[in-house]
Amino acid sequence: MLRRGTGHRHRAGAALSAPPAPGAPFAPPLEDVPLPAPDAAALLVRNAAEHGGRPALRFGDHVWSHGELLEESARFARLFAARLDPARPRHVGVLLDNVPDYVFALCGAALCGAAVVGLNTTRRDGHLAADIAHADVQLLLTEPRHEALLGPGGPGVALPGGVLVSTRFAEEGDPAPSLGASLEEALASAGDTAGAGSAPRAPDVDGAWALLFTSGTSAAPKAVVCSQRRLLVTGRRMATMLEIGAEDVGYAAMPLFHANSLMAGLMPALVAGASLALARRFSASRFLDDVRRYGSTWCNYTGKVLAHLLATPERPDDAENPLRVAFGNEGTPHVVDAAARRFGIRIVDVYGSTEGAIALDRAGARPPGSLGRLRQGVAVVGPDGRVLPPARLDADGGLCNPEECVGELVNTLGGGPFEGYYRNDEATSRSMRHGWYWSGDLAYADEDGWVYFAGRSTDWLRVDGENFPAAPVEAVVARHPDVVLCAVYGVPDAESGDQVMVALVLGDGARFDGAAFAAWLDAAPGLSPRWRPRYVRVAARLPVTPTNKVLVRELVRQKLRAELVGGDRLYVRPRGEAAFRPFTADDESGLHAGLQASGRARLWEL
Repeated sequence: MLRRGTGHRHRAGAALSAPPAPGAPFAPPLEDVPLPAPDAAALLVRNAAEHGGRPALRFGDHVWSHGELLEESARFARLFAARLDPARPRHVGVLLDNVPDYVFALCGAALCGAAVVGLNTTRRDGHLAADIAHADVQLLLTEPRHEALLGPGGPGVALPGGVLVSTRFAEEGDPAPSLGASLEEALASAGDTAGAGSAPRAPDVDGAWALLFTSGTSAAPKAVVCSQRRLLVTGRRMATMLEIGAEDVGYAAMPLFHANSLMAGLMPALVAGASLALARRFSASRFLDDVRRYGSTWCNYTGKVLAHLLATPERPDDAENPLRVAFGNEGTPHVVDAAARRFGIRIVDVYGSTEGAIALDRAGARPPGSLGRLRQGVAVVGPDGRVLPPARLDADGGLCNPEECVGELVNTLGGGPFEGYYRNDEATSRSMRHGWYWSGDLAYADEDGWVYFAGRSTDWLRVDGENFPAAPVEAVVARHPDVVLCAVYGVPDAESGDQVMVALVLGDGARFDGAAFAAWLDAAPGLSPRWRPRYVRVAARLPVTPTNKVLVRELVRQKLRAELVGGDRLYVRPRGEAAFRPFTADDESGLHAGLQASGRARLWEL
């Protein structure tokens, strides 16, 4: 490990040469890691033999044993064998909430060597159609509440296998099916449900099992290829890290079309022969009731879930629940600590992405806000691949030299488990240029190798000639006692560069006070004058992905434009003023006129 005073510093200046960071590398190549079973189909068969009568899947009052999971999966495998053209990519699109049919489809694909394409239920119109076409979906499974997303005549994409609609988990108030044929009838006609061994079985452990679209918070989503090998290896690692055994019960409220629930929820449950409880969607108010009802011992999260849980009314029995560990990422440090104390659980918050190509060492006394420590081959580099100097932090943890130390987090040993983007060689090559994996995430590392997140590579702001990343500013604002959720981003200055804007969601009963908030920012440690927000947007909610990651690119698009921000309140703190005041229509006109006068009006429309 890098330790203060030992002389193990990063060498700044060696372009595109692997840094001499000590410690073990992130992971050996996937093919060198022992598998829990020869392939995913063999794992399902093994679980049915060893844990046949034990629960495997829970949803509401429904419970399926491992034996019944195999039988249901075999029904889906027979359906896929009948509907999929073997001459084309055997891809099944799944446009479902977290319902059991999602798990059955995924496991059925494992039995017959097909791949499930997880479709984002918040994508709309041509964006969803483009995802379906890009991923070469042949057969699409959906439910009545999501049929409308496909349009009155379907998605406008050729689907040789058709659209099948599941109604058995529909809720009161859901619309009636209108577009596709019945999934239940198609399953029945595809073959006898008795005898799971009769399912077509041609698994390939190195073949694609899932295509997972990236979150797309700052750029268009890309489809990440996940083989059976990768998911099995990940499931084994997660089961070991979280100490999951056959007696454990997981709770998955994050969508299964995202890597978090798939790799930290379903896969460790299957590898350990444990059971997984599904929530159709995340609800902060139902969270504790659900984990108590199911007896859940672990859960997964991402984005701002912990902040939403802390925003619920506190009760004296909050820690009286069966959870012992939660796994996720993007938790603000003070929120992670507060949630661990309030709910009495261990929280493992890590750096992670759908690609999975970089992991950091979390052993040792992690400083507040750090994601972990650099491993062998992992570095923070500039655009030319030169390892950047270490960050200098002040006594309050504030970053003193952002222009010198903030760069992109890379894995110089290669892509690890990353297997590429489907039908996107350009993006794959960009992420793997020079044989390194380039994460697109900004970060900085102190002299001991502790890494701090600084946003996406598009999250740079330039104020009065100073460049700095958004994430450190956001981390400070998030500590305000009334702030439940926040996002920091740049809006164009009338003359040059940017001005800092922050969007806030306040706690119940909290009221925005422009003078008090300005005074708090002025006194906040680690927030230099140029980093202090000029504009504030106070919202009831922020645009987020289904995994509760804030869609910053949407906030950037909306800026301070009254026609786009809806009923949200906007405030400005003019230069030299001691308080924020309401941002008026005259302010908007003046800002737009200033941009026009400086030839920057196009930035207002981006």
